[in-house]
Amino acid sequence: MELSSEQRRRYNRHLVLEGFGAEAQQRLLQSKVLLVGAGGLGSPVALYLAAAGVGTIGIVDGDTVSITNLQRQVLHSTPDVGRPKVEVAKERISAINPDVKVETYECYLSEQNAMDLIRPYDFIIDGTDNFATKYLVNDACVMLEKAFSMGGINRYSGQLMTHVPGSACYRCLFPEPPAKKDVETCAMVGVLGSIAGMLGTVQATECIKYLAGVGQLLTNSMLTFDALSMQWNRFDFPHRTDCDLCGANPSIRELKEYAFQPCKSK
Repeated sequence: MELSSEQRRRYNRHLVLEGFGAEAQQRLLQSKVLLVGAGGLGSPVALYLAAAGVGTIGIVDGDTVSITNLQRQVLHSTPDVGRPKVEVAKERISAINPDVKVETYECYLSEQNAMDLIRPYDFIIDGTDNFATKYLVNDACVMLEKAFSMGGINRYSGQLMTHVPGSACYRCLFPEPPAKKDVETCAMVGVLGSIAGMLGTVQATECIKYLAGVGQLLTNSMLTFDALSMQWNRFDFPHRTDCDLCGANPSIRELKEYAFQPCKSK
């Protein structure tokens, strides 16, 4: 696949970037990424993947834009209130980069559709705010041997991790979802809007690095951010050989939806 003269101008800063170049850009253009959630985290992810030239971006989100989203979900604007998020996202991505094909799925990720939605894609990005969906993404990706980035934000902080086949999965660190009474949501306790941009941009960067084959990924580790102290911290955790999902003798062999919670994007 040769880059056109227009593409060479569009992606010039990638082409002249040491360690990246035309070959990595061609890999991006041939890649397919699925974004689960087109909200706070999904917004910067979608914008930067589109600008970078990822060839196909799929977006799963059954929600519509509400005025409470606009404080952090920069993909959407005031005139979009009431519209499906996937519809708005497709328009924004297409306006940024006509090279990008956008596939939209106006639904919530579920036990019934997760495998079929995830299977065609090279990299999956979770940008949702509920544990039921995060475990669906984790479990389906491990079963299908897909790489993914998982992020979460709350109050003034956020965290994220990356998984590739053979590395630690989300269950290696958190074997089971927390009890419902222990879960805080953004609607309950709030979230600083700019946190979504900071964490989502890191998720986009991890995705681009994986697809382009450059740098080191956040595998077997969790990256956390605290806006009040403006500190990033990274701690490592092992790939557990006794993990019920990705260990030597897995007991989880099919998807289990812990409790249906719509895949509302953060």
